[in-house]
Amino acid sequence: MSNVAIIPARGGSKRIPRKNSRPFLGKPIMGYAIEAALECGLFSEVMVSTDDNGIANIARTYGASVPFMRQPETADDFATTADVLLEVLKKYEAQKQVFEYACCLYPTAPFVTPDLLKRAFTTLAEKQFDTVYPVQPFSFPIQRAVRLQDSTVQWFQPEHALTRSQDLEPAYHDAGQFYFFRVDNFLKSGVLIPKNSGGIIISELAAHDIDTEVDWQLAEMKFKMQNV
Repeated sequence: MSNVAIIPARGGSKRIPRKNSRPFLGKPIMGYAIEAALECGLFSEVMVSTDDNGIANIARTYGASVPFMRQPETADDFATTADVLLEVLKKYEAQKQVFEYACCLYPTAPFVTPDLLKRAFTTLAEKQFDTVYPVQPFSFPIQRAVRLQDSTVQWFQPEHALTRSQDLEPAYHDAGQFYFFRVDNFLKSGVLIPKNSGGIIISELAAHDIDTEVDWQLAEMKFKMQNV
């Protein structure tokens, strides 16, 4: 099958040092993503894009390939995920390797399972989306959000101040785990989340964005709850 899993894992991380290779419940956090990609059976290639030799060694230990190292311009704080993916796919093209589908799988997404990846791929293929990714419900209705101005509470949507929660439309946010996409469309547009994108709903316990030490601790707690 002509699909590639791309795990972008640069060495630098300011908020959580060595974030992509740090042990998560006893195993390098990126190991979970690599294992899920390998076990799902969807990919002919599971690769890690990195500028760091230590991360490259971990990637190979868990069964991923590191066919080339990331360039400095795509390894700084200003490079986007799309920049990294374009670099990887164009390097494969230069080696005469062309893929139909690709999945950008973040290294700090230990909750991702083979079944979730399969579900995303099925949705992508059957519903003819350009990109599919997991979304989570907001825990509180966004229509009743408030702002603070000089300690004064103001509604963003005052017309819903008295609306019952159960009468408001559910809202979702990107779970920050992965993006499964059609390679040809992405190479033409350079846009990872185009208009023709689909979402698959996962629970609030099935992902946690990790940006701080507190996030890390909460993610470990959630992971334990999911895997008791």
